[in-house]
Amino acid sequence: MTDSLMPRPRESLRALLLSQEFFDRDPRVVARALLGKLLARRTPNGTLVGRVVETEAYLGTGDPAAHSFSGKTPRNAVLFGPPGLAYVYFIYGNHYCLNVSCLPDGVAGGVLFRALEPVIGIEAMARARDMSLSDKSALKRITSGPGRMAEAFGITRDRDNGKDFTSARSDLQLRDDGYRVRRVVVTRRIGIVKAAEEPLRYIIEGNPFVSGPKAWAKKT
Repeated sequence: MTDSLMPRPRESLRALLLSQEFFDRDPRVVARALLGKLLARRTPNGTLVGRVVETEAYLGTGDPAAHSFSGKTPRNAVLFGPPGLAYVYFIYGNHYCLNVSCLPDGVAGGVLFRALEPVIGIEAMARARDMSLSDKSALKRITSGPGRMAEAFGITRDRDNGKDFTSARSDLQLRDDGYRVRRVVVTRRIGIVKAAEEPLRYIIEGNPFVSGPKAWAKKT
């Protein structure tokens, strides 16, 4: 898999920009619907594009694992809307995680992006992660995991928190190129302690870029 085999950035960004209405739904619906969509970042040196292959839903103030569980604060305000905004947080003192807000303005909800399949700008992603593509196994590790994909795309809280994924002017967008996911697998969420048993992790069945445990609890 190389950049030369992938759609050129110009072609990829003709894909339909997702609307605010797309995200104005239950996070569980959005998390599933995001599978197969494209995360695109415009940079001065070119375009980065990855296909979403793994997500997790967080259900707002009723979800003990959600950052919004205890109510609205300056840190989590983006999760309370409007829908379609980037919520970025720093975790474990060493990496960022990218989320998108869901539900109507004023109602908390979000989806965590857990893994992408690199599509365009793969070499630039590898450089951002200080990796070499001469190692054939490296490709699967570039964006498989929330911290890895954030690093590959240069995601930081200062730079990206609050950006509008649905705006044509944004350098961080979510688009639909018509790709259709054949089968979705739902598992419990991973990497958390509270409400970890909830089946709110969504992955594309068989995709090699999925992060974490590959044991599949339920096919849908």
